[in-house]
This record gives sequence, structure tokens and C-alpha cells, in this order.
Amino acid sequence: MSHFSGLSRRKFLLTASASAAGAVLLKGCTTSSSGPATGSGTSPAASPVAANDTPETTKAVLGYLPIVESAPLIIAKQKGFFDKYGMTDVTVAKQANWAGARDNVTIGSDAGGIDGGQWQMPMPHLIHEGIITLNNQKVPMAVLCQLNTQGNGIAVAGLHQGKGMGLKINDLDYVKSFQSKNGRKFKAAYTFPNANQDFWIRYWFAASGVDPDKDIELLAVPPAETVQGMRNGTMDAFSTGDPWPYRIVNDGIGFMATLTHEMWKYHPEEYLAMRADWVESNPKATKAILKAVMEAQQWCDDPANREELVTICAGREFFNTTNEILTPPYKGAYKMGDGKSDFNDINVGPLYWKDPNGDSISYPYKSHDLWFLTESLRWGFHKNTLTDLDVAKRIIDEVNREDLWREAAQEAGFTADVPSGTSRGVETFFDGVKFDPENPEAYLKSLKIKAA
Repeated sequence: MSHFSGLSRRKFLLTASASAAGAVLLKGCTTSSSGPATGSGTSPAASPVAANDTPETTKAVLGYLPIVESAPLIIAKQKGFFDKYGMTDVTVAKQANWAGARDNVTIGSDAGGIDGGQWQMPMPHLIHEGIITLNNQKVPMAVLCQLNTQGNGIAVAGLHQGKGMGLKINDLDYVKSFQSKNGRKFKAAYTFPNANQDFWIRYWFAASGVDPDKDIELLAVPPAETVQGMRNGTMDAFSTGDPWPYRIVNDGIGFMATLTHEMWKYHPEEYLAMRADWVESNPKATKAILKAVMEAQQWCDDPANREELVTICAGREFFNTTNEILTPPYKGAYKMGDGKSDFNDINVGPLYWKDPNGDSISYPYKSHDLWFLTESLRWGFHKNTLTDLDVAKRIIDEVNREDLWREAAQEAGFTADVPSGTSRGVETFFDGVKFDPENPEAYLKSLKIKAA
């Protein structure tokens, strides 16, 4: 039997309960051909809490970062979906940065941290293994759903206009010989190492023949510092999420080389994950949170709700930006700059529930988990702990709680949107490379640029 051929109902490692456990938010979204998919209709199915579904607790603390990936958590709180399913005391807590979210989930809400929330991938898996935590403390985690898809891109500083930097880099010598001509390497940044945005910018460079570990300088930089670096000419490119792409072009800081939609349509983005000990102690409350987030995702993808979505998220309490900055991404209205054609298609922007192909965005496909960990192997990340694909598959089986997603969807009445399996199948990238989750070894072998 193949690793992704069936569903396995299993309890999280009981032996792990002695350690601190963690939860993470990951993102994933999709669309429909005429607009974002709304699942079972524009109004999510009613699902009153039955007596036997009463949550074990009404409290949970979920962390988020002020970017579009977090919208389902914010909407679940602001529109009363958490309350609807009995989670009347959920706190949605803004995190200063990804490192802060990691540290807060490590200590848990009882110590002033968080129970889980929004995460770049594969942060939940790395926290679970103690790879990125203080003193390598293992904090078992449970990935519950994907929050969104898309809403990301590669921004390039304005000084590089006219140098052929688009979906493909046309002038490789311009990048590779940058140090000899300018006294420093071409600098590219992301917000947290070895996670989503790091993967997107590495894939973009490598697909054109630029080795991100040899030909350029990659570094982790907070978004605001990166924007300042692009302003003053010391930062050359940045893997960034909405609403930053619009601001970078609109403010004349730079241009967009590409959107991640162009690189990999309806790709996995960020996720919701929580500490596994919280999930094991509160299975009904976990499913109540999932139902609320699912309903929020459907609400977010209804075009009729997008104006209100922008108003809520742009508020000082959440993103602290303006409707004018946040509206274009939610319309798929991206100004690209540098002579590129603009986009005006709601399906290229952030989506949350179902894509135009009919595939679930919210469902936490194990095949997507496997791509992130396979890509980690590609770049030689975590060599002492993530040693091979068998280790990657073991971690996925421990962390991914697709079984709870399915139970929650069935109980909430979203049965029409439950995937038939745990794999979305073969994925195809913009450069023609394919990732078959049944044969990740072939993917690794096909890649021309990778770690030794």
C-alpha cells in the first residue's frame, strides 16, 4: 500500500504527551472559475452544537501574523463562528514575528503563550521534532487545516528594472556576476528560514539556473527592514506576502517579478496547527475550532463578503493598514511593474476554501506536507534530524490530523467538500518539473540545482 493511498485513524503518540506539545497554523486556499469557491453555498450550513458535541473547554489562544493568510482566524472570531460552535472564549492573538509565535507555542497558553495558530510550513513539523525550538525541546504538534493558498510573490528592487527579472530570470549573468561588478552578492530575503517564503524564492532562482546557496546571498529579514533595504538599494529581492506586493509597486519601491500563483497554481501556503497535547485533551473543542475556521474560509471566499473582509482585516486591531492597500489583493488586481502585464483576476489572489479545479484548499493533504519536507531534503536543511524520506513520512504521520478535519467537516455538514483521498496527486510547477507524492525520489533526482 502506498503512503498516500488510504486514511489512517490513529491517536497521536502517547509517549509524546510527556513533552510539551504544539499547534500550528498553515495556510491553504482555492477558488472557483467565476469567483472564489463558497463550498456548500454562500451561506455555510448551519450546525448547532449538539449535547454530545459540547467542547471540553470554551477557551483557546490562537496566534496569527497580520497577513492575508490569517483571515480565516480573524473572521471566525469577528463573525461569531467560534461562538456558534461553542468556543466562546477564543482569543486571536497577534504575534510580533514567526520566532515569537514559535516561542509562544512552546510555552503554551497556561504560561502566557499560545495553544496554536497560523504557521508557515513546515514549522509545525520542525517544532514537533525540536529542530527550531530553544534547547531542541520537542513540542508535539497537530496540523489541522490549510488556511489559504496564494497571496505571495517575489518582489525585486526598482534598481533592477529592465534586467529581465520575471517568472524566469532571462539574464543569469546579471545575477551571477553581481558581486564582481558591485562589490557584493545579489541579496534576497524571506521572513523566516527553511519555511514557505524561503522555499518560494529558492525555487524561483533555481528554476532559472541560479544556485541560491552559491550565486546569491539569502538571509532572513523582517518585512519592514527588507522594504527599507529595497528603498536604499541594499536589498535586491524579497519573498513577500500580501499586502506587501501591492505596497512595493504602488509606493515605487520596486516591482513584482512573479506571483506564486504563476509558479504553482493553488499551492499550499500557511496552516492552522495546535499543540498536540491540547488537541488530545480537547478533541471536541478542536473540531469546534475546525468547524468555525471552515465556515470562515467559505465566508472569506464569497465575493459578496470581500468588501467587509477587507474592512475587518485592515482595522487597527488586526493588519493596521488601509482598505485601499488591502482591496487590490482580494480582487486579484496586482500591479506588477517593470513593463509586465497587470493581473485582474480574483483567482490569482488569496483563496481559502476550494479552487477552480474543485480541490479543497482547507484540507491538510499529506502530499503537500511531503513536498515541504522533500524540499527541505533538497536544500540539506536539518541534516542531523531530517535524514531521509522515511523520516519525513514518519513525521507527517505523527503531525497531520486529517482525520479530525474529516470528522469536523462531516459533523458540520460540509460533506460535499470532503476529498476522496489524502493526496492531491501529481503537482506541476511553472518550469515543467513534477512532484509525484508516490515517488518523491524521482522529484529529487530531477532537480538540477540542489544541495550535495
